[in-house]
Amino acid sequence: MAAIGLLVSDFIISFMWVWSGILIKIFVYKILGLGHEPCGEVIQCVLSIINMFFFAFLGNITEGGAYNPLNVLASAISGNFSSFLFGVGARIPSQVIGSITGVKLIIETFPEIGLGPRLNIDIHRGALTEGFLAFAIVIISLGLATKIPGSFFMKTWISSVSKLTLHILGSDLTGGCMNPAAVMGWAYARGDHITKEHVLVYWLAPIEATLLAVWIFRLLVRPMKEEKANTKSKSE
Repeated sequence: MAAIGLLVSDFIISFMWVWSGILIKIFVYKILGLGHEPCGEVIQCVLSIINMFFFAFLGNITEGGAYNPLNVLASAISGNFSSFLFGVGARIPSQVIGSITGVKLIIETFPEIGLGPRLNIDIHRGALTEGFLAFAIVIISLGLATKIPGSFFMKTWISSVSKLTLHILGSDLTGGCMNPAAVMGWAYARGDHITKEHVLVYWLAPIEATLLAVWIFRLLVRPMKEEKANTKSKSE
């Protein structure tokens, strides 16, 4: 039952995540009418951070519900084989289906909204960009989980600002997505979800970057933990 609840949470949260970004843009661009003005960009950034706090809260109350496959993959790699199979074989597909469902409803409700992020550079630079962004955010997430285990506000604040900064850096190149499930939703709506461009840039590169980030984090953090443990035992 707990596993089913987690799958349902992943679906609903992924559905809500793609909607939240669109609703923020509609509020800033249409309701406030600020367009690309500096004031509008600031308001959009503030709302994005508030939005990420809200989804972090949802993750807490659902005991692990998430909207990003990279987070699930990073935790699945760190767990046992059964948790890895559950994460990769069930949770990530649930997030993808939730994102696709959300995007379909968005397009039906707001047909003028566009068709999501697109690659604006060549495929190789796009893969490097998305890989770098994914690597950075996974390293930050792993570091926060280790260094600040009990501070929800501080951990979420650092994570939110980091994600927003990385998104801005990559927005004009690849969309700065760092979320294969959300991109899959828009790509499926466009009909290019099985293209080489989509698979390499928005799936393969982030997944490889996540694997590399987890490996490097283990390589750097484990010796530090062992050294601290040895120092503590010697002092006792």
